[in-house]
Amino acid sequence: MPPSPEPVVHAHGLTKHFGDFVAVDGVDFEVSGGEAFGFLGPNCAGKTSTMRMIGCTSPVTEGTLKVLGMDTSAEASSIKARLGVVPQLDNLDAELTVRENLLMYARYFDITGEDALSRASELLEFIQLSDWTDAAVDSLSGGMKRRLTIARALINNPEIVLLDEPTTGLDPQARHIIWERLYQLKRRGATLLLTTHYMDEAEQLCDRLVVMDKAKIVAEGSPRELIERYSTREVLELRFDDEARASLNGRLDGLAERVEQLPDRVLLYTSDGERTLAQVHSNQISVESALVRRSTLEDVFLRLTGRTLVE
Repeated sequence: MPPSPEPVVHAHGLTKHFGDFVAVDGVDFEVSGGEAFGFLGPNCAGKTSTMRMIGCTSPVTEGTLKVLGMDTSAEASSIKARLGVVPQLDNLDAELTVRENLLMYARYFDITGEDALSRASELLEFIQLSDWTDAAVDSLSGGMKRRLTIARALINNPEIVLLDEPTTGLDPQARHIIWERLYQLKRRGATLLLTTHYMDEAEQLCDRLVVMDKAKIVAEGSPRELIERYSTREVLELRFDDEARASLNGRLDGLAERVEQLPDRVLLYTSDGERTLAQVHSNQISVESALVRRSTLEDVFLRLTGRTLVE
């Protein structure tokens, strides 16, 4: 389903203070209905604070924030009834079974009886946990618990789903299962807002995103637009032993559009990584290892902030 032209979230000059600490510093953004919108950045960039204001669990300090056309400061209860929230840490009730967790949560939205049972069964099938309906939560793997937390957030058929770091701590297989389920959820017409510090997650899931750093938005666009705007088509990653690295003395200058020196490797931003590598070898520069890869959102973040997403 294509995104709706009408914004379901509108923020202007959105600011959040905790005493003297500025967690979110005057950010502007809009989210259209039916799109997956991401907040990409390192820890303490302001992503979670922004999501908490959208979810009406943290008051706005300054600026304007409207969700589903309503002011979060005046109509929080009405907004919450139409949201689904997946917190950064799973907070399932370990004393209840898988299905009981869903039925208990349904009561908060006055969903009871056959309606609650029907919704729970449908959601357990959707997240591929039907065979675990009567299992204790403690018996589930980390990825299964995450899927159950997502199912719980969908019990009220929300129009917007907020996902704070949805796959942090999961192994690659579990992450890909979550991504596939979120993709299917988006195809059903849900609006997804997610925070992440995984560049591959943002590229997989987001139609558009903002890059946040030090409480501000430093870039906005689709993953492809941001990569084209701030990086090159390819990146050549070089590693050197200590002696070779100490003797570089600018010998890589001019071989690429940009050279980034990281603690463990050197990145050469270029349109043709193999050709650049051949130039490195022709200059008789001793290389321990070399890798040619495409540019990612992490390269965008490094260009914008001078540091990597996870340091």
